[in-house]
Amino acid sequence: MSKVTLFEDIFSVTQLNPEGKKFEKVDRLSAEGTSYNCKLLLDFNSEIYRIPANSKISLLLASTLSLAGDPSSPSYDQSLLTSATVQGDKSIVGSLADNYEYVMHGKVFSYEHKGGDQVEIDISYGGLLMRLRGDHMHLKNIEPDSNLYLLIKR
Repeated sequence: MSKVTLFEDIFSVTQLNPEGKKFEKVDRLSAEGTSYNCKLLLDFNSEIYRIPANSKISLLLASTLSLAGDPSSPSYDQSLLTSATVQGDKSIVGSLADNYEYVMHGKVFSYEHKGGDQVEIDISYGGLLMRLRGDHMHLKNIEPDSNLYLLIKR
């Protein structure tokens, strides 16, 4: 795993909106990792990206979008990323985003040891939340209070 890649796996989506739909443009998926058996809950904007139940998604958590591993700018510009991923504009040259369909920038706000080898990590993407639970050996590259990128493709 490179210094850019913090975690990567393919997830099987087991359920959409397990507690019912709360917001018009947001879905929450529940999924299980195929390689590391991690459990995932993820909120995503269902108006711009659809993820059907019983599908598989490739999920990557990265420290930067730079393929060279250059640190991300401290001032994040969402318009460049949205332009590159949604409209197909290649304005972010050499970006991890070029190979994915849905990208979010977020921050780890909770990192808890749950007993045994299990950890639970909560990440906020501007109000859209993610919870990842699994063996600490597979999630050890994700640090508390760190900024990261979530990249998804089907």
